[in-house]
Amino acid sequence: MPRLASFCGVVGVILLVFAGIAYFITRVVSGYVFIHALLGLLAVILYLASAKDTLRTFLGERSTKYGASAALYALLFFAILVLANYLSTRHHHRFDLTEAGIYSLSSQSTSVLQHLDKPLEVHAFVEAGSDPQLKELLDSYHYASGKVSYQIIDPDKQPDLAERFQITTVPAVHLQYGDRTNVVNKISEEELTNGIIKVTRAEKKTVYFLEGHGEPSIDDLEEPKGYGQFKVALDNESYEVKKLVLSTDTAVPDEANLLIVAGAERSLLPHETQAIDAYLKKGGHALVLLNPRATPELATYLQQWGVQVGNDVIVDEQLQLLKGRTFTLTPFVTTYGAHPITAELSRRGTSALTTYGISRSVEPQPNGVKGVVPVSLAQTGPNSWAETDLEGVFQKQTARLDEQDRRGPISLGVAVTANLKDMGTDHDGTARLVVFGNAGFANNQFIGQYFNRDLLLNSINWLVGEEGLISVRPRTLRASRVQFSAEQGTLIFYLSVLILPELLLIAGLAVWWQRR
Repeated sequence: MPRLASFCGVVGVILLVFAGIAYFITRVVSGYVFIHALLGLLAVILYLASAKDTLRTFLGERSTKYGASAALYALLFFAILVLANYLSTRHHHRFDLTEAGIYSLSSQSTSVLQHLDKPLEVHAFVEAGSDPQLKELLDSYHYASGKVSYQIIDPDKQPDLAERFQITTVPAVHLQYGDRTNVVNKISEEELTNGIIKVTRAEKKTVYFLEGHGEPSIDDLEEPKGYGQFKVALDNESYEVKKLVLSTDTAVPDEANLLIVAGAERSLLPHETQAIDAYLKKGGHALVLLNPRATPELATYLQQWGVQVGNDVIVDEQLQLLKGRTFTLTPFVTTYGAHPITAELSRRGTSALTTYGISRSVEPQPNGVKGVVPVSLAQTGPNSWAETDLEGVFQKQTARLDEQDRRGPISLGVAVTANLKDMGTDHDGTARLVVFGNAGFANNQFIGQYFNRDLLLNSINWLVGEEGLISVRPRTLRASRVQFSAEQGTLIFYLSVLILPELLLIAGLAVWWQRR
């Protein structure tokens, strides 16, 4: 009987402790709290009534001393938790455990903020209560860089500030970086980061699109094959976009930071190729997007830059639900080369998918070219191949892996860094060149799919020397949330936080008591 009474006393203390914890957290005298307090009190009274003669002996036992020591350690552990909680409130650090990182800034935003070399002042003008997520977004920017400070202003309550910053419509975010300012009228991470890029960039880089050979129009925002969205993406990153027709201009303008030759359907004239060559050999930068069977003169010209363009088309084998093995001419890529352009995509592994239209192979020259360092940027999977029977593909719609075809992985993009002196030119410095075997992944239909826009813009940022802007840009992300009702949440709380630990503690105590 004394042993049972002692066990009841310990269980009673446990019940009282858990009753206290439940009340402290919920601030409600629930059935759980009431029953535990009542049973715990009865168990303790039972123990005290039956053990008053042996209590003194019990307190002198070695096991009691061990129990007191354990209780002291438990109190110390509790004190450490309290101290850790206090320090966490003073030294704030955020952890985003969602699947897609929806509470974190994109790598582009983080990179832009980390390159700030002076304070960035943000004044957000919104009507009270109209945008509850704005503060959380601006908190993220401030957390990413201590150089960012912000103030949220209701223009109805502080019209003098709206007048001072020349704000006429809301919502609006006024950005000031030194003596440069910019106003963003759409509040989202993408728009805000693009606004910061514009206000922090000392000068605009000029990008020229070659025209006159059936290239997609950079003014076309509607047709799937248009390049209107491509131009918008460049505008958002503060590039100045212009057109170039080399049949009327004798040379690529000196102000050109980048020349884009993309999606030409007709061959370039010899003097046009010569103008491009002269531009590159003066230390220029070019992005070349080719399609199968088109512009053979460009494929030949690119050999001197260490780039081998295949006269083929990439066939990709895929497994589809309910269809089994299928063959497609629109390859998907999840494997990227070791290069600054693709470093962020490589880090993300197979989740960083890019997709292309009908493509041809583009690979580093196997024998190499003096002074030229070509690196493969993107490779298809092992089940793909480079099909050389173009007539069978485009006329008969058939494809078969033959001996003359090359089995995958197949490279469809190459980045080139060329030392002009080592190449034997009359100029010092380096030229940069990026070539892809598909022009469709940059059009209105494909640029917004998966990570296509990131690969395209990262290529351009590397070409013009803006490595700090190479990143993955903001996108709409899916939250990793499981929704519970209030009753389900309460049940989960009691089961996981209170009942289960309590049962484990009592069961362990019972085993120890039995063996004692």
